[in-house]
Amino acid sequence: MRTNDGLTRAGDAVTVVQGEEELFRRVGHLFATVTDLACAANDLATWVADRRSDEVPEPAERRAGDLRIRKIYRSGVLLDSVSAQELARRRDRFGAQIRITTEDLNETIIMDGRVVILAGDLIAGQRGYSVITQPETVQGVISLYETAWRSATDLAVFDARVSEIRQLAPAVLDLLGSGVKDEAAARSLGLGVRTYRRRVAELMAALGAESRFQAGVRARELGLV
Repeated sequence: MRTNDGLTRAGDAVTVVQGEEELFRRVGHLFATVTDLACAANDLATWVADRRSDEVPEPAERRAGDLRIRKIYRSGVLLDSVSAQELARRRDRFGAQIRITTEDLNETIIMDGRVVILAGDLIAGQRGYSVITQPETVQGVISLYETAWRSATDLAVFDARVSEIRQLAPAVLDLLGSGVKDEAAARSLGLGVRTYRRRVAELMAALGAESRFQAGVRARELGLV
């Protein structure tokens, strides 16, 4: 059912909004009062609330001792040094707990264990978002999030793990995309073939990719190539 405010409702417990700006208008005020925030995202630009966080930092900083923030990001975000630095800044600014996973993520925000926001697919440059308050559904999403949280790795540990391959990542991705054979690619980077292949394997693991082709796709999604 579509209401007069332009939202689509599925019962009283689910509200579907179109686009990130509409999402922020709908729930942005909650970021100023939330005391327990959990988020799963594939990259730093996914949530408009993150990009517009400067609009709500003062209340959050005043409640720094009472505010719990947990975020899970997909590992490929660390291959970009600027993104890695931004994650560390967010962690230090708000005392956020940040973990990294190589698994696919269903992009999610959970507020105070009562409100869940699920991101839909990107269609014609715009996403739909489901804002859910139905208790049983919220608890189900929380259970999935907690499982992902337990299996993820702390940001500092994972960042140290990928710091060495971060320097080579752009060149390796470019070589993979060009279809250059391993022997020639290794020579161009001044590496042995075994070392090059190990770096490729490490890069694929950081991207959560099972094939070189998938690594290229995910690198493009993250803006690394």
